[in-house]
Amino acid sequence: MRKVLAATVAIMAVAAAVYGLNDADALREHFPERDGVQQSAPKLMAMGRVRGPDGQPVDYPGVDVYSGATGSTTEAPLQLSQADTAAPLTQAPAQAPAQSRTASENAAPAAGQAPNRPQVDESALRYFAARNDQARLQAEISRLRALYPDWTPPNDPLAVPQNGDPQLESMWRLYADGRFAELRKAIADRRVADAAWQPPADLLERLDVAEARARLVNASDLKQYQTVVDIGAQTPALLTCAEVDVLWRIAEAFAETDREVRAKDAYGYVLKSCTNPQERLATVQKASAVLDYAGMQDLLSSEHRNEDGSGEFDSLRDDLSRRFMAEANEDPKMRIADAYITRVEKLAEDGSLASDALLVGWYRLRREDTGAAEKWFRMAREREDSASASQGLALCLIAKKAPQEAEDVMYRWRDDSTDAKDTYMAATANLLAVMPPPVLPEPVLQRIAVEVIEAKDAASAQQFGWYARNFNQPQTAARWFETALSWKPDDEPSAYGLVLSRNQLNDRAGVAAVQSQWQGRSVRIANLGETTEQTLAAQRIAQGSADQQGAQLPAQQYAGQPAVNANAQQVIATQTAPILPAYAPAPVQQTSTAPVRRSAPVASASRGARTERGCTTTIDPEGLAPGAALSRGWCLMELNRPMEAAEAFGVALKRGSGQVREDAAYGQSLAYLRVGLTDNAAVSATQAPLARKRASELQVAILSNRATLAFDAGRYRDALLFLDQRAQLETERVDLMVMRGYAYLNMKRYADAMQVFEAASQSGNRDALRGLADVRAARNNDY
Repeated sequence: MRKVLAATVAIMAVAAAVYGLNDADALREHFPERDGVQQSAPKLMAMGRVRGPDGQPVDYPGVDVYSGATGSTTEAPLQLSQADTAAPLTQAPAQAPAQSRTASENAAPAAGQAPNRPQVDESALRYFAARNDQARLQAEISRLRALYPDWTPPNDPLAVPQNGDPQLESMWRLYADGRFAELRKAIADRRVADAAWQPPADLLERLDVAEARARLVNASDLKQYQTVVDIGAQTPALLTCAEVDVLWRIAEAFAETDREVRAKDAYGYVLKSCTNPQERLATVQKASAVLDYAGMQDLLSSEHRNEDGSGEFDSLRDDLSRRFMAEANEDPKMRIADAYITRVEKLAEDGSLASDALLVGWYRLRREDTGAAEKWFRMAREREDSASASQGLALCLIAKKAPQEAEDVMYRWRDDSTDAKDTYMAATANLLAVMPPPVLPEPVLQRIAVEVIEAKDAASAQQFGWYARNFNQPQTAARWFETALSWKPDDEPSAYGLVLSRNQLNDRAGVAAVQSQWQGRSVRIANLGETTEQTLAAQRIAQGSADQQGAQLPAQQYAGQPAVNANAQQVIATQTAPILPAYAPAPVQQTSTAPVRRSAPVASASRGARTERGCTTTIDPEGLAPGAALSRGWCLMELNRPMEAAEAFGVALKRGSGQVREDAAYGQSLAYLRVGLTDNAAVSATQAPLARKRASELQVAILSNRATLAFDAGRYRDALLFLDQRAQLETERVDLMVMRGYAYLNMKRYADAMQVFEAASQSGNRDALRGLADVRAARNNDY
């Protein structure tokens, strides 16, 4: 606890010059009454910070300073309302002005004094002069002049006689040394010995304030934040510019108790009311650690300009810009001023810190500017190859369809974190899904296979299966499809790949086993080899990509590339088929306590003639007739190339009419849903009148996607709203019930979560059973 020295403070005219106190009216304008509670005017007290003989800052408690003959006023303290405190805020009873009543005041007038001139207690002058405390000596002279306009200070304060009260002198000494408990005891002992004696009001008030400060600092150090606010509210004398450390502690207490607006008020009081440059600079630094971007912009608007035109906070601009960009990287929807972005970009270009380049890279990536982001991630890796730089670069490479480089970049850092592992697995899944498939070196295939097995990544295992099929290795493909199904039994694309591979191997029993297992759940598995229009119309073509377990990445979900269609046999005449590793471990029991990733909602099947299957090559659909473009769109959907299909549907939609336009609008919506572009899908659905069944199917799929996106973004109320809207159109699936349960759980609505999980668990769903356990654990932790 800081030692507090005895002193008094000058009135406003002197305090403004010495301590930088501002006009009270300006402070009242900045801090109006809050929460409907009218603030009673507290006794105004001025605190000051001066430097002692050793040049170091010296803190001392304030005293009452009232308007004297000059009519000056003191600084208005920071206002705390009753709403800020835990207990009702009461105002201390008014007391008389602080004028020490000592024996010297009752003595006869000194020679040369007018008979009606009051006696002035000059003992403090002698005390400060004896300690060579010139700053406090001058402050005491100013105070006495304000209280006694006719008073003339002595030429030699050391010649001032003692007040004739050694005990009082001893009490002042105890106060100056910060020995408050001993001072209280000394006062109490003297009252017992001399019932007629009364301690000076000035001493008592200073003691009260000093003890309050000590209690507030102690509570702050112990992180008892509500106590800090309560003490501050009960001691307005502490809430002035002279007590900036107290104001900082009050602001911290507000921030730690989730009252950011009041924290900003406290920091703003310092910037609008106080003039000490170092304290103002420190205030911005402290505020930046607890306030968000918007709150900091309000504080920075109080910046003063130096004589040379520079801002007083310019020395903090670099760090503030970095901090604001880091905050924006946590929220992709957040936008910060271009000046901050430009400053960090310049720091990255002119400096040598990889961290600056990373900040810019992630900011650009999270706003889907992958081209610009790649530049900054490469710069960061050149300066310091790190997991974050490699991960960002890999995501950019995946987005620009360069997964082989992405896999190579991330392999070193694959085990650095969960996000790094997810990024690596996304790179491998996309690499294996490239068409035409690249011939990968055997060491690369082996290391990918090892990582897929270790991570139990069903998406990459499935892509390994399609990759093997494209090189006419059905036995290896079957083993990989079996592996994927052991980790994700409901993965229909893997089951479809397995039944195709077994059929190619003439394993009739194996084909029948898969068809029996998926009876009623997959038309294309049940009707293996059939390509009738009825089969194609009934096939849920969105199932392939929707059910894929794409890797959830820090910035975007780049994994989950749709599986390559195994019906289209790829002829690779100029390439030598690699020898693929084959793995087929036994089914693995999941033990994770977290909910599994929900797949995107399933859109219904497409309609439309697909008599021509020649869509394996890439062409510009603009030259096709509407009917041909529509047929090509369905063909591309069957090959799981949704973005190309959307383009073809767009041509048919633009030039076609009647049924062709309806089919094209429906197909384009399905294509956009497959790649997660929910808003695009919703727009496409409005481009042509749809049959009621189709419109309902699309609306259900769109609401499902939006619920999933809202849940993944942590917007649980929005997710519940979308689920409620969807439930009005179609019975809620079990996986969506699980999502609803976890939304309730994250909102701490334990009873609702328990009810939903219990209903879902009736089907035997593992996620629902795990949800029940999670609810019980969360409830126990809270209580």
